[in-house]
Amino acid sequence: MAGQKFQYDESGGTFYYFVLSFLALILIPTTIYYWPRKKKEDPSKLKEECQCGDCIKKKLILAYAEPYRAVKSVAIKLTIVLGWALLLFLTYRVSQFDYEMASFDPFEILNVPPTATQAEIKKAYYKLSKVLHPDKETGDEKSFMMLSKAYQALTDDVAKENYEKYGNPDGPGAMSFGIALPSWIVEKENSVWVLGLYGLVFMVALPSVVGVWWYRSIRFSGDKVLLDTTQMYFYFIHKTPHMLLKRALMVLAASLEFDKRHNSQVVERQSDNDEVPALIRQLPNLNEKCKEHPLCRMYSLKARAILHAHLSRIPLNPETLERDRQFIVKKCPYLVQEMVSCVHQLVMMAYARRVPRLPSIETIENCMKMSPMIIQGLWEFKSPLLQLPHLTEDHLYFMNKKRHVKNLQQFAQLKPEESRTLLKNLTEFEYENVMKVLGKMPLIDFSIRCEVIDDENTNVVTAGAIVTVTVTLERKDMKTLFGDTKVPEKQGIKDDTNEEAAVVDEEEAAAVSVKKASAWAKPRKGGKGKGGKKPANNQKKKVQPNAKTVAAAASTSAATGEDQSTNLNAESVAAEHSDVDSAAGSDSEDEEKQNKNNSSLDDDDDEEWERLQEKLNKRERLEGKSRMSHSVHCPYFPEEKQEYWWTYICDRKSRTLLTAPYHVTNLVEKEEIQLKFTAPRWPGLYTFTVCLRSDSYLGMDQQQELKLDVQKAPAPPTDHPQWDLSESEPENNDQQENLSDYTTDTSDEEDSD
Repeated sequence: MAGQKFQYDESGGTFYYFVLSFLALILIPTTIYYWPRKKKEDPSKLKEECQCGDCIKKKLILAYAEPYRAVKSVAIKLTIVLGWALLLFLTYRVSQFDYEMASFDPFEILNVPPTATQAEIKKAYYKLSKVLHPDKETGDEKSFMMLSKAYQALTDDVAKENYEKYGNPDGPGAMSFGIALPSWIVEKENSVWVLGLYGLVFMVALPSVVGVWWYRSIRFSGDKVLLDTTQMYFYFIHKTPHMLLKRALMVLAASLEFDKRHNSQVVERQSDNDEVPALIRQLPNLNEKCKEHPLCRMYSLKARAILHAHLSRIPLNPETLERDRQFIVKKCPYLVQEMVSCVHQLVMMAYARRVPRLPSIETIENCMKMSPMIIQGLWEFKSPLLQLPHLTEDHLYFMNKKRHVKNLQQFAQLKPEESRTLLKNLTEFEYENVMKVLGKMPLIDFSIRCEVIDDENTNVVTAGAIVTVTVTLERKDMKTLFGDTKVPEKQGIKDDTNEEAAVVDEEEAAAVSVKKASAWAKPRKGGKGKGGKKPANNQKKKVQPNAKTVAAAASTSAATGEDQSTNLNAESVAAEHSDVDSAAGSDSEDEEKQNKNNSSLDDDDDEEWERLQEKLNKRERLEGKSRMSHSVHCPYFPEEKQEYWWTYICDRKSRTLLTAPYHVTNLVEKEEIQLKFTAPRWPGLYTFTVCLRSDSYLGMDQQQELKLDVQKAPAPPTDHPQWDLSESEPENNDQQENLSDYTTDTSDEEDSD
C-alpha cells in the first residue's frame, strides 16, 4: 500500500451506505414473512368441519378475539411501504454520491472551456471563490473544496499529471475512510447533545427496558405460569396427598392468574356482586364455605363457580360472566399441565425422602382428568357421547331404551341404519354433523414392549435393573370403525377407588399413603394378618422402615443400575468361558466354529447397539419440538386445540407413580415413546399398568397390563482367568474399595429391614 494516502471522510456520506445495507437486510425478509395475505379457504375442508350452532358461535368468538386485526394489517402494510420508500430514497442519494465522484471535470467546475489559458483559469477561480468561499454569505464548503481541487488539477504540475493519468488530482491511491454516522454527530458544536443522547439511551433507557423485562419474566415459569401459582400447587398437593377431583378443581380455580393483583388482564365489575352470588346458588357442591386461603377468596370463588357452570354447560351473561369464562378456560390447559408436573416432582422428592408424604396415583390422575373435562365442557361422570354435536340428555335417554351404548367406539361400530334409527329425532343435517365429528375423532392403537436395553439378555428382568418400556401409539380416524363390529373394544382405565367413600381427613390420608405396601417393599416375615383387620398401634412403627426402604430403593437404584448391568455382563462372560473350557477336550473343531459364530454375533450386536443409540439420540433431540397433531372438536373451548396425550406407568396395588408422565404433543400418525423405571429389588411376579390419557377427549383413555417376572440378580463375579491384575495393584485396590462400598450398602439395607 506504499504511495497511497488516507484521509478521513467527515462529510458523513458513509452513513447512507450503512443505512441502505441495513434497511435492505431487514426489509426484504420482513416483506416476505409479514406482508398480510388473505387466507384461501379450501371448500373441501369447510365441508368437513362441523356446522353445529356451537361451532359457528366459536368461529365468531375467534374472529372477534382480535378486534384490531384489520388495523394491525393496515399498519403492517403502511410500515413496509414506508420502508421501501426510504430504501428507494437512500438508493437515489447513494447514486448521486457515486456520480459526483465519477464525473470529476475541472473545466466544468471552473466553467471554462478545455482550451482556456492559465490566465482565464485563474480569473475564473478567483471569481467563483468570492462566491463559494465559506466565509461569504453565499459560501458552500463542499463546492469550494471541489473548486480548489479543480484549480489545482489545472495549475499544479503534479496534480495535473495525476488527473491526466488517474482522473484524480490526489493520485492513484487516494482513499477516504468514514464512519457510518450522520455528519451532524461528528460536528464539534453538537458534541454535548450527542453525549447527552448517548447517556440517555445507554445509561437510562436500555437498563430500564431490561429491568422491566427481567422483573416481568422472573415471575413466570417456562410454561408462562406464575411461580406463586406453582408454589401454591406444591403446598396443596403436599398437604393433600390423596386429592379428590373436586378438591383439585378448587385448587385450579385458586390459581393466581385469575387474581387481579397478580394479573392485570383480569376484569372486575360492579355487577359481579350480584351475578356471582346468583350463580353460586344455582350450583351444588361448590363448597363455598371453605375457610382455607386462597380457596376462600372472592376471585377463587368466582373462578370456581364459572368452572362449575362451564362443566355443567350453564349459559352465562354474554357481556360479563361469559367473557370471564372464556378468559379462565383458555388458561386452564397450561395450569393443569403445571399441576401434573408439580405432582410428579413431589413423587420424586418423596422417593428421595425429601418430603414425608407420597402423593397417590389418584392425585395425578385427577389432575389429568380436569383437562378433557374443561376442553369439552363436561363432567367426568357424564356420557362421552355428549361430546358429539346436537346430542343431549334426552337423546341419550331415548338411545339407552333401545340399545345401551356406553362409549364412542361402540357407537361408531354400529351399522349405519342402526345408528340412524337411534338418532331418528335428529334431522339429516344434524345427523351428518354427528357422524362427521365422530369420524374425525381419534382411534389409538396402543401397544407396549418391555426390555432391558443395558443388559446382555434384554428379555430377562433382574432385580434392580433399568426397565425400558417402549410405548407405540398409532392414530387412526374413528371412521375406520364405522359398521365394523369385529374390532375389539379398547380397554379403558379403571378407577379402583370410589371418590365418595374416600373422603377422609388429610392427616389420615397422608398416613395411609405412607403405610401402603409398595412393589419395592421387601416382604415381611411371618404370617399374614386378616384382610379386614386394621393394624395395631405397635405394628405401625414396623411398617415405616419398609417405606423408607422403598424410597431408598427408588433413589439409589438408578445410580447403581450401570454397575449392576456391568456385573451381569461380566458374570455371563465368565459362565461362557467356563463352559468352553469344560468342552475343549471333547470337540475342538466345534469349539472353533462356535467361537467364530459368537464373534460374528457379537459384531452384529455391536452394530445393532450403535444403531439403537443413534436412534435414541435422534429421538431425544427431536422430541417436544412439534406441538401440532390434529384439531379437537371442542365448541365450548374458546380457542383452537390440538390433540395431546399423557402416557405413564403406575402400580395400582400400591397406588404409586413409577415414571414421569410423558406429554405426547406430536402424534400425527405414529409415535414411539420410551418410559424407563427401576425394577423391584426383590424377585417375584409383579403387575404394573401402562396408561394412556387424552387431554382433549373424555372416554379415550386406555391401559395395558405390564407383567414382570423379576429374577434374582446374579452375584457380581470376583475372579476370572482373564482378569490378571498382578501388574496393576492400584486397580485391584480400587475394585476392592468399590466392592466394600457395595457390601456396606447391602448390610445397611439388611439392618434397616
